[in-house]
Amino acid sequence: MLIDIGVNLTAKAFAKDVDAVIAAAMDAGVGRMIVTGTDAAHSQKALELTQRHPGVLYSTAGVHPHNASGCSDATLAKLAELAAQPGVVAIGECGLDFYRMYSPRADQEKWFEAQLELAADLRLPVFLHERDAHGTYLEIIARHRASLVDAVAHCFTGSADELAAYLDLDLHIGLTGWICDERRGLHLRELVGRIPAERLMLETDAPYILPRTLEPRPESRRNEPKFLPHICAMVAQYLGSTPEELAAATTKTAQRFFRLPD
Repeated sequence: MLIDIGVNLTAKAFAKDVDAVIAAAMDAGVGRMIVTGTDAAHSQKALELTQRHPGVLYSTAGVHPHNASGCSDATLAKLAELAAQPGVVAIGECGLDFYRMYSPRADQEKWFEAQLELAADLRLPVFLHERDAHGTYLEIIARHRASLVDAVAHCFTGSADELAAYLDLDLHIGLTGWICDERRGLHLRELVGRIPAERLMLETDAPYILPRTLEPRPESRRNEPKFLPHICAMVAQYLGSTPEELAAATTKTAQRFFRLPD
C-alpha cells in the first residue's frame, strides 16, 4: 500500500467530497495519507480530519511561507498544542517562497526558523517548502540541521546542484507528478537515480500538480491521492525499477520518516 506524504485535503477543492476522495485513494492502493497543515486553522482542520480517519490519515502542523505574515508567538504555541495530539506526525509545511512573495521575506525567514526550532524541541520531522529561495533556505536549514530529527524537501523540482545540496544535508526528497510534465519536469527524470532509495518518498500534493501524463484526464483538472500509483509508475520507469518495488521501498521510508505503525 502506497503512502501519499503530502495531500491538501483541507483545500476548498475537496470541501464537498473529501470522504469519497479518501475512499477512492484507498481503493487505488493508497493506504495512508499525510494531510498538510498550512496555517494554524488548516492544521487544526487537518487534525480533525485525521481524527475522523484514524490509521488512514495523519497530519502535519505548520505555517506555509505564504502565510508567514500572519504568524505570531501565539501561532507557534497553537502548533505545539496540535503537535502533541496523536496523529500529528511532522511540523510543516514550512519554508521559503520568494516566487509569489505573499509574505515579506523577513517574516518568512523569521517564522521558518521558529518552526525549525519547534520541530527540534518536539523531536518531530519537518515538511519543507522552497521556491526561488534556494540559497537562503539552504543556509537556514544548515544552521538547524544538526538539531532536527529528519526533514523532507517536499515537492522537489530543483536542479542537480540543488538535489546534491539537499542530500548533503541528509534531507529526504519528495517527488510529485511534476515528473510527468514534459514542459518542466524532464530534468527530474534524469535526477531520480541520484536519490538514495532510503531517502525517496512520493506525494501528489493534491489538489495541485495533476500529472500531465494521466489518461483520461479528469474534467475538473483536480489532482487526487488516488493518482499516486500513476506517479509511482512514472518514477519507477525512470529508475529502471518496477512500481511494486518502488511502492514497497517508498512506503518503508515514509513509515520510518513519519514514525508510522507497520
